[in-house]
Amino acid sequence: MMEPSIGLIELKSVARGMVVTDAIAKKAPVRILESHPVCPGKYIVLFSGEVAPVEESLAAGIKVAGDLLVNEMILSQVHEGVIPAIIGNAKVGEFGSLGVVESFSVASCIVAADIAAKKANITLTEIRLAMGLGGKAYFVMTGDLFSVEESLAAATEYVRKEGLLAGSELIASPHPDLIEKGVYW
Repeated sequence: MMEPSIGLIELKSVARGMVVTDAIAKKAPVRILESHPVCPGKYIVLFSGEVAPVEESLAAGIKVAGDLLVNEMILSQVHEGVIPAIIGNAKVGEFGSLGVVESFSVASCIVAADIAAKKANITLTEIRLAMGLGGKAYFVMTGDLFSVEESLAAATEYVRKEGLLAGSELIASPHPDLIEKGVYW
């Protein structure tokens, strides 16, 4: 099932995060993709669905979050590779060059991955959201060198303009051991 939009709410309270997840799920027909604590003691709720239900659920979640809201995001027309990369179910046929973008924000990482996937013919292999990362997030993409360079430049530019870039790297010809040890691919 491919949804055309995703919503994200980041909170500074684990307890309120659970209440917000419940409010989001009850408000409209959306699918909860992630709902859990993240470092450092925050909570994220990531959900998907048709545009209008995601908008309704996001508004309900923001209202319930109140002053414990850290950040929120809605991304309509999400690239079909984003959700599989988030939930650890991306299908990668063949590896080429690798590009990695690391952000200080979960929301900016997801938007940057969407930008990268829409910019050139790359495959998102993994999007890791703040778990064990001190609140940071990153994504990995693969493809031919030119496409990865083009997508990496576009994604990095977006995160840099947001003031949230933690790092960006290109591996033109990754060693087979690196590919073999990949977490989700």
